[in-house]
Amino acid sequence: MPLDPNAPEWAKQLALAYESGASGVFALAGNVADRFPRHGRLLGLVDYLDAELLSAFPEVFVYDPGNGLAAQRSTELFQKWPGAKQLGSDSREPRIAIDLISRYLRYRANLAKLGRDAANPVALLLRGADQVLPAGRHGEFELASLVSLVRDWASESPFTELPFACFLLADQLSDLHPMLAQHPRVNKVRVPLPDVPVIEQALAQFRVDFPAAFAVDAEPGVAAQLAGVSVSALQAQVKMAAHEKRPLQRADWVRAKKRLIESDASDLVEFVESGKSLDQYHAQEALKTWLRQDIQLWHAGDLKAMPMGYIFCGPVGTGKTFLVECLAGEAGVPVLKLKNFRDRWVGSSEGNLEKIFRLIRALGRCIVFIDEADQSLGKRDAGSGDSGLSGRLYSMLAQEMSQTANRGKVLWILASSRPDLIEVDLKRPGRIDVKIPLLPTSTVAESAALLSALLKRLELGIDPAAMVGLDLPVLLTPGAAEALAVKIYRRVRTNNEAVLDALKASLAGYQPPVPIDVLHHQMRIAIREATDQQFVPEAFRFLAESGDRAP
Repeated sequence: MPLDPNAPEWAKQLALAYESGASGVFALAGNVADRFPRHGRLLGLVDYLDAELLSAFPEVFVYDPGNGLAAQRSTELFQKWPGAKQLGSDSREPRIAIDLISRYLRYRANLAKLGRDAANPVALLLRGADQVLPAGRHGEFELASLVSLVRDWASESPFTELPFACFLLADQLSDLHPMLAQHPRVNKVRVPLPDVPVIEQALAQFRVDFPAAFAVDAEPGVAAQLAGVSVSALQAQVKMAAHEKRPLQRADWVRAKKRLIESDASDLVEFVESGKSLDQYHAQEALKTWLRQDIQLWHAGDLKAMPMGYIFCGPVGTGKTFLVECLAGEAGVPVLKLKNFRDRWVGSSEGNLEKIFRLIRALGRCIVFIDEADQSLGKRDAGSGDSGLSGRLYSMLAQEMSQTANRGKVLWILASSRPDLIEVDLKRPGRIDVKIPLLPTSTVAESAALLSALLKRLELGIDPAAMVGLDLPVLLTPGAAEALAVKIYRRVRTNNEAVLDALKASLAGYQPPVPIDVLHHQMRIAIREATDQQFVPEAFRFLAESGDRAP
């Protein structure tokens, strides 16, 4: 397998496994539907594998259920073989195609025993392997016999003694039959989303092919901004801009990235780029100081003390999502917020999670945010009610979150008002290193400062000192304070009241949005989870023990 020196790492590993004799059957999953730049051309994966790895193979076959088995290249030996007449539409049925390849390989093995085989290598590229050899259909005899044949190619004589390479192309490895996906002699190869050098190659090619989509002067750093976007999606964006004769600007690329990533990820994630900072989050100073120290280490590339992840825990309405956006804006990295990736179809949830992980790995530095983590992450042992789905999802997430190679690259943030329901070993150091409680105000002065800051966003200025003496509530969360600020704003705008008068009127009959007993319960849980008591205001520290006294 002669390789270009600039070939991607996954192709080099694949070539090494074949040439060393370690593997002859490969399951390629991940970004298999993308296009790959090579020598000034953008190729689909089948053509890329043929050009990059199989140029020395005189016999290359391609199978998919639509076109059947076809010869990309073949020798006179194959053309004279009686089974060659079955190529094309006669071999659309998977059983016929796979049986045909098996028979031809046995024929070649017999010739080799007679000393009449030229030992020319043979390759088969099987597109849509997850459709032909799917997971989740246990007990079907016809499928089992197909899987058995392909498994024999990987591990049984005479197939392993022949110069034969088979590539099973699947969107997700979890969609492939487990007898193949988990077979030790089937080499699993993850095809990643393009990295920055590949995107640079693709953009250079687009600039030649579609000059109307580009400004005269190239903008530096665009490729780095587009990490995580597939080449196919970029090509579509460039083609539309070229058709409109509209050069793409930096702002266009930023907008396109969000849309393209969410589309590529099948709306399993929400991509957030934040311009906020920690100055905009109203909280105890010790908390913000800690977070700023982590960001300082992150920017300096000093990762020894950089946490793998945080838990932001606290009562509902304490601004957990807003704090994530402020942290991301301060760090200058994008946020990938996981949406509901669970699916009712067997294997789909695991496949969705694989797709999300592939995107995370391609993004470079980013924050992965999981809201309502106590419900999203699953359980180690959820019983038999969901056929083990929660346990499998939990295991996949736990494994990904503990990848030490991702320290300083991916920062996991879990948010929950019930962190006690998250599995203990998912919260252990090495996955979640810092647990931060987000709490409501503990004094009237804090409530006044919070309300003043929120009224300022609504362009209603009021000095916190002017609120002294008012019956302001304590245990005020940012969510509750925002609701109060909106109520004041409505009175000012519709009744022409002064801000202070509107505040006094709004406080009459004020009811906290969350019952006090529920608030106390969630505060107690969050405080007991805290990594460090310096994150907890003095007035609330008694809750770390067993007291029920409220401030």
